[in-house]
Amino acid sequence: MRTKEEAIAFGLSFPDSYIDRPFRTADWELIRFRENKKAFLLIYERNGFVNLNVKVHPEWRDFWRRVYPAVQPAYHQNKEHWNSIILDGSIPEEELRRMISESYSLISDSPTKRIYEAVKKIPKGRVATYAQVAEMAGNKKMSRAVGNALHKNPDPEHIPCFRVVNSKGELAPAFAFGGEDEQRKRLEEDGVEVKDGKVDLKKYGMGLKEIEKVRYKKA
Repeated sequence: MRTKEEAIAFGLSFPDSYIDRPFRTADWELIRFRENKKAFLLIYERNGFVNLNVKVHPEWRDFWRRVYPAVQPAYHQNKEHWNSIILDGSIPEEELRRMISESYSLISDSPTKRIYEAVKKIPKGRVATYAQVAEMAGNKKMSRAVGNALHKNPDPEHIPCFRVVNSKGELAPAFAFGGEDEQRKRLEEDGVEVKDGKVDLKKYGMGLKEIEKVRYKKA
């Protein structure tokens, strides 16, 4: 990766990314994440080289700077959270891609996204409570946020919110997708028995080891 075109092409390979040229005078091109419009890759020329600015976790910031002289404190950005990468050919391609990927991950992370990813990990034939989903998403205190996110589920066919029940194993009183009886139907198709609007959590609920295995851990 040596040219702006190559850097732009890789940046746009990430889901929901798009290019932005917000500065009329400066020759900077930004690759943003569509959901929150935050930039995770800034591309510009400086001192005869193409440069990239990427967001970096503070724990990795100094590692990259120490290993590669072409990785320096960010030009024109917060030097605690951003690095500048000089595309002078000294950094292996896989390492360049890794740094850009890490920047994308930091920018695109959100509680709602983590909730949806947690729900995707509930196995067929099992259920999880709102509190368990919150814990799997990295914050056991955001049970209410789980309910709000699932109510706005953008992709119910791939985000199986019907596998989420309350702390007593009770189904939602008015399941968002298809009416009150739809959640029961989907659970029974999954192999989960529903009696009087409830699921036996001891039999079908996720266990502590299962939750810990998939729990989101911030880098």
